[in-house]
Amino acid sequence: MLAVIEYMKILAFAGSNSVQSINRKLVIHTLTYFQNIEINLLDLNDYEMPLFSVDRQLKDGFPQKAYNFLAQIESCDAIILSLAEHNRSYTVAFKNIFDWCSRIDINIFKSKPMFIMSTSPGGFGGGNVMAAAMAFFPKCGAEIIESFSLPLFNQNFKDKIGITNEELKDQYETKISNFKNNLENQKLLIT
Repeated sequence: MLAVIEYMKILAFAGSNSVQSINRKLVIHTLTYFQNIEINLLDLNDYEMPLFSVDRQLKDGFPQKAYNFLAQIESCDAIILSLAEHNRSYTVAFKNIFDWCSRIDINIFKSKPMFIMSTSPGGFGGGNVMAAAMAFFPKCGAEIIESFSLPLFNQNFKDKIGITNEELKDQYETKISNFKNNLENQKLLIT
């Protein structure tokens, strides 16, 4: 049974700027498991910035949107993120935000507990971008508590229902429960 969470703030977003993002759909569905708490669902389109370059940084400084993104992370208690995969890596939209923010503070994730996910239409479920994040995010202050990859999104997920494959749904719900329990153990939750 999943615990009920109160009195915390979760920052959630998909690592995609697509209006049809399947990773955003997964994030939104995941948030239904977190009732009675404050949720801040970001859209990467609100943080679009010029393409990062050292020359641009030296000439113009840092975009205000990079500071705004970091402020969102600073003000939350935990992060739920689902990464889209483009050509076996992060999307350009996510990577550009990450590049700008890391130049301001490499400790981007501020030791916040994270539940990271990925999904794709293919059978690997964004496994390449997930592997990259699992290896690199902790170097940027991420405390990855749980991770989940959903393969074959169009076959295993339905709008208004969620994950339809029972085995994958069980794995997913176990990981959500573990994430909640960890937050409770860290006294970030009052249940």
